[in-house]
Amino acid sequence: MLYQLYETQRALLAPFSEFASASAKLYSHPLSPFTHLPMSQRVAAGLDLMHRLAKDYEKPQFDIKTVRVDNVDVAVQEQVAVEKPFCRLIRFKRFSDDPTALMDMKAQPTVLVVAPLSGHHSTLLRDTVKSLLQHHKVYITDWTDARMVPTEAGPFHLDDYVNYVQEFIRHIGPEVHVISVCQPTVPVLAAVSLLASAGEFTPRTLTMMGGPIDARRSPTAVNNLAMNKSYSWFENNVIYRVPPHFPGSGRQVYPGFLQHTGFVAMNPDRHLSSHYDYFLDLVRGDDDSAEGHRQFYDEYNAVLDMPAEYYLDTIKTVFQDFALVNGTWEVDGHPVRPQDISTSALLTVEGELDDISGAGQTRAAHELCTGIPKARQFHYDVQGAGHYGIFSGRRWREKVYPELRAFIQRFNQPDEIIGTPKAPARKARPAQATAKTTAKTTAKRARRAG
Repeated sequence: MLYQLYETQRALLAPFSEFASASAKLYSHPLSPFTHLPMSQRVAAGLDLMHRLAKDYEKPQFDIKTVRVDNVDVAVQEQVAVEKPFCRLIRFKRFSDDPTALMDMKAQPTVLVVAPLSGHHSTLLRDTVKSLLQHHKVYITDWTDARMVPTEAGPFHLDDYVNYVQEFIRHIGPEVHVISVCQPTVPVLAAVSLLASAGEFTPRTLTMMGGPIDARRSPTAVNNLAMNKSYSWFENNVIYRVPPHFPGSGRQVYPGFLQHTGFVAMNPDRHLSSHYDYFLDLVRGDDDSAEGHRQFYDEYNAVLDMPAEYYLDTIKTVFQDFALVNGTWEVDGHPVRPQDISTSALLTVEGELDDISGAGQTRAAHELCTGIPKARQFHYDVQGAGHYGIFSGRRWREKVYPELRAFIQRFNQPDEIIGTPKAPARKARPAQATAKTTAKTTAKRARRAG
């Protein structure tokens, strides 16, 4: 019933939102006589803010048309590499007529970015993808809004998520480097563990960023909610059926608007202040700051529904049973054994101020992946970064991405080519060493090669 009430409210607010938008333009357009009335800027700013608070936010586009490679602008085209009922594997194909850029692009590493299925669309990682495209071939998982998936497609469980990741890795091939951001760190680690246990190839590198590998460590408000409420509470209080007029009508989901409400409730003062600042920017005519606000909230307010089976499986497996770290998780009857991974290199990344995945939760992957030599394990703490700062924004571009790029470049060869040092002249790097060491080593090798 709640979902139907939400949709009814959204339909009722739609005309008001459009009226507010049109009225804002009436008081701000330079050719309108109302623009010259006293307080017209404040009236226009208030109406514009009301429009944005009441409007419906659709899925944004990646809108990455070009990227800079070797000081050359190359065209970028989105291609669907694999299409599944609940996800599309998208490849960002780059094109150029410059022979040098083409040669460099062909030799660059291939990266699979596993985007979170946790309420927001994969376009939340636009900044991540844009940075990676400068030096990598990039694929990303584009998860489908569950209300758009017909019930005939069947349910979608956490095990299915793991199987999807395995299929995507197999499709790309053994040269792939996998980056998981937030929620997918757990199913990605499971997928790679199962590949290793079955004797299949595993990615050359695994990068895990801000995810709940062991949610018992430094629990956040998100962790506490999942751990302090019973499974039946979630089943009875946050699961609803998709209303009519959607392709997935009747499907049980965890609605995106509930997830969005939870996100806002974590920091209500911050969002209130942000909207007030937007109003002041419009009054002052600070178009750049106002546009930055619009871009952020166009992404932040666009949410998707999650399949109920997947959501409830995640609550139980990750946040209540801690099945991965306890060694009790089975996928389709096969035990998940991270200790079987031996040929991949591992990098974990955490933000100092992360209020979604607490300190140590992602780093716990090193204790599980005991089959990976210590010389191939690295950890990087991002000082001053919150959850979003480790994959988007200035800190991502200036701090995290250079470390990640150097890490991937170092291990962009099969394990048998790179080799594992048996008796290094210097003291072996521990798992806790940061990826900064990797960057320095790579730079020295490049200077020698040059």
